[in-house]
Amino acid sequence: MNPKEPNKQGDRIVRRPRLRDIQPTSIALNRARKPQRIFSPTLVLFYGFMILILIGSIILMLPISSADQTYTSFENAIFTATSAITVTGLTVVPTTEHWSSFGKGIIFFLMLVGGIGFMSFATFILIVIGQRITLSERILIRDSVGGEKLGGIVGLIRRIFIVVIIIYGIGMAIIFSQMIQIFPLKEAVWQSAFLSVSGFNNAGFTILPDSNSLEGISNNVVILITITILILLGGIGWSVIVDTYKSRRFSRLTLDTKLITTASISLWLFGALILLLSEFTNSLTLGEMAIHEKVSQSLFLSISGRTAGFATIPLNGINELTKLLLISLMFIGGAAGSVAGGIKIGTFAVIAAAVVSSIKGRLQVEAFGREIPQYQVLRAITIGILGLTLIILVSVSLTLVESDKAFPFLDLLFETVSAFGTAGLSMGIAPFLTIWGKLMLTGIMILGRIGPLALALALTPREDTPSYKFAQERVRIG
Repeated sequence: MNPKEPNKQGDRIVRRPRLRDIQPTSIALNRARKPQRIFSPTLVLFYGFMILILIGSIILMLPISSADQTYTSFENAIFTATSAITVTGLTVVPTTEHWSSFGKGIIFFLMLVGGIGFMSFATFILIVIGQRITLSERILIRDSVGGEKLGGIVGLIRRIFIVVIIIYGIGMAIIFSQMIQIFPLKEAVWQSAFLSVSGFNNAGFTILPDSNSLEGISNNVVILITITILILLGGIGWSVIVDTYKSRRFSRLTLDTKLITTASISLWLFGALILLLSEFTNSLTLGEMAIHEKVSQSLFLSISGRTAGFATIPLNGINELTKLLLISLMFIGGAAGSVAGGIKIGTFAVIAAAVVSSIKGRLQVEAFGREIPQYQVLRAITIGILGLTLIILVSVSLTLVESDKAFPFLDLLFETVSAFGTAGLSMGIAPFLTIWGKLMLTGIMILGRIGPLALALALTPREDTPSYKFAQERVRIG
C-alpha cells in the first residue's frame, strides 16, 4: 500500500516496533538487610532443650543417681535425660533397677518439664516471681503451646498449669486407688504420681518392679482406662481441648479441631482393627486372650503406640505387619501444641485432604466445607517429606554403624521412628547399640520433639504473597 494514499476500509497497517520498545527493562532493587536473629524462636527452643538435657545428663551421671552408687556412662546418662525431657520413654538401662530414688526423681522432673513445655514452665516461674513477659517471649510461648493470639497468653499459661495439675491429681487419685492394693502407702503414692505424669505427658516411663512397661498390670482395667484417658488428653493438644469445651458441637468446631479429632479417631480405630487381625492368633501376644481382652488390648496399643509408648504385650513377639503399622502410627505422632512428637496429626490430615481433593479433581484443598490455604498445604508436605527423609537417613546410617550386630533392618527402623515420634516403643535393641548408635537416637529424639515445631516457626515469616508471579507451564505427572 502506498503510504501517501489514504487508508481504505479493510486495509491493515503493520508497523515494525522500534528497538527500544522490545529491549528488556532493568530495575535495580535495594534489598533491605534483615538483622540476624541470634535468639529467634527456633534457636531459643533448641537452646532451652539442650541446656536442660545437659544439666540432666550431668546429674544422672553422678553416683547418687544410680542404685549401686557408681558413675553412669555419658552415653547412657544423656540418652536417658534426652528421653525424659523429650517425653520419649526409650531406655538403654532398666529404669527401676538402675536408677536410685534420687535418679528416678530427676527423671520425673525432666519428664514433667518436658511434657508441659519448658517455655510454659519458665513463663509460669516468671509469673510467680512477678517478672514482666516481653512481646518476643509472648510470641515464642504462643508458638510453643499452639496458641493463636498474643492477647491473654499469660492467662492462658495460668489456665494450662491449673488444668494440668488438676488432671495430674485426678489421674493420680484413681491410679492410687489401685496401687494401694499392691504397694505400701509411700510406694503407692510415688508409683501413682509417676505413672499419672508419665501417662498425661505421653512419656512411657514406668518404675513398676519386675515389669516391662505395663505388662505387669495389664489385667487392671481401672489403671488402663485411666492411663488411656491421660494419653488422649495429653496427645490431643491444648487448643483442641479448649475448642471442644467451648463449642460442644461438632459443627461449631474450628477446622483445625475437626481435622485433628477426625484423623485421630480414624487412626485409633484403624490401628486397633489391623492390630487385632494381625495378632489375633499370635500365641506370643493376643492369641491366648479372650475376645474382649484382644479388642481392648488392641485399642490400647493403637492409642498408646502412636504417642505414649506404653505396652501391655511383649513387643518382641509381634508380627512384621504389626511392626509396620506401629511405625506408621509413631511417624504421624500427636497434635500440634501437644506433648507428642512426630510430624503431627494435623500435618497428616492436611496431606490426606490434599490427596482427597486431588482425586476429586479440585484445584484447591478442601475439608469440611472450608478451603485450606495453599501455603499450609505446602508446609505440611514439606514437613512430611523432610521427616521421612530424616528417618531414612538415620535408619540407613544406624544400619551401617551397627553392621556387626546383625540387627534386622525393620527393628532398627522401628527404634528410629520411635525416637523421632517420641513414642518410646522399643524392640529391645537400644541397650545393645554402640555409643554412636545411642548418640544417633539421642539426636533424632531432639529433632523429633522440636524439629517439626522449629521448622514450622522457621517457615512462618515466609507466608507473604510475592509481588510477582512466574508464567505457568505444565509438567507430566504419573
